[in-house]
Amino acid sequence: MVAYELGWLSWVFGFVNAWGVFQAYYQETVLSDTSPSTVAWIGSLQYALVFLPGLFTGRLFDLGHYRLPQLLAAALLIIGTFLAAECHEYWQFLLCQGVAIGLASGFLFGPTIAVVSHWFRARRGLALGILASGSSIGGTVIPIAVRKLIPMVGFKWAMRIIGFILLFVLSIAVLTLRRRLPAKKVSGGLLNLKAFLHIPYTIYVLASVVSFLGLYTVLTYLEVYGTEIGLPEDFAFYMIPIANAASLFGRVGSGLVSDRIGPVNTLIPSTLVAGVCTYAWPFARNKGSLIALACIYGAACGVFVGMLATPVAKMGSMDDVGRRTGMLMTVIAAGAVAGPPISGAIRDTTGSFVEVGYYAGSMIILCVLLLICVKFVALGTLRGKF
Repeated sequence: MVAYELGWLSWVFGFVNAWGVFQAYYQETVLSDTSPSTVAWIGSLQYALVFLPGLFTGRLFDLGHYRLPQLLAAALLIIGTFLAAECHEYWQFLLCQGVAIGLASGFLFGPTIAVVSHWFRARRGLALGILASGSSIGGTVIPIAVRKLIPMVGFKWAMRIIGFILLFVLSIAVLTLRRRLPAKKVSGGLLNLKAFLHIPYTIYVLASVVSFLGLYTVLTYLEVYGTEIGLPEDFAFYMIPIANAASLFGRVGSGLVSDRIGPVNTLIPSTLVAGVCTYAWPFARNKGSLIALACIYGAACGVFVGMLATPVAKMGSMDDVGRRTGMLMTVIAAGAVAGPPISGAIRDTTGSFVEVGYYAGSMIILCVLLLICVKFVALGTLRGKF
């Protein structure tokens, strides 16, 4: 039951995953005079701020502070959504949608992973998969809702309606969730630098940062790319919901698989598939190929995001899992904030998405190689469950 309640909470992360629809809409309308790479900074801030507060939320969670930060973050997310409806200038969108919504999502998202670790052990992977499924549902529903609502009621009321939906789902999640284990006074402050003496953890953090330099590129520019190759706008915008819907199977399925073979063993092949899809993305030139690519990429990407924090629980004491997860999330923010704008700058410079695919795909493949190193260093062999 806890996992399903957390699924409601992770639904708000689907709001962040829906950024590609906003990227396309802003480029076409209110921010049409702004370069795509500049507009992408709004989404990149969202992605980064989902992870950046992890250092603080993880430590607060270990110390027993859970309910109040969640309530404050929920309020900020709802306020930011309503304020985004009133924005007209780039800096206003950057503050309301990039900073406020991103930061609030980060304070909501981070502790939920630690809560799952408290309640589940044998089926932890499946529980985290159910948790992550909320993000897939939100990332599917919100883009379609926004795109359909804008012609009917306008952008302002579309955002307000999303705000009311968030108010409903957050009320269910935040008011019903609780931690299971009592807080323990673990020595140290926000950082536990000794965790980096555990080499597999250090390599895993590096792999995660590298992955996010390329992972969100396709989700950010998929709709823009679709319209660029001549697909109707009414069709192209469905690419992001399709990818997010496919990620549901990756997130939940990976939970079942990881309980059997281990989270890193699950991440390696799925991340490889995501990298290959990123290379192939700019060569998908028609509806059928783009739909197929969106489905495969969405499922593979869903595995990575759904399993992201699972290996951390195996890399140290459960008393300190919140802080270790928080450090991972905070460092990941560097890759999340830089990835899409770098891809946008490559697109602006070259005038083509082919080079963008080469860059982003290479980052993801490098992550795969680092994940293989994580397993080898941890086990001393490439065989075995990990």
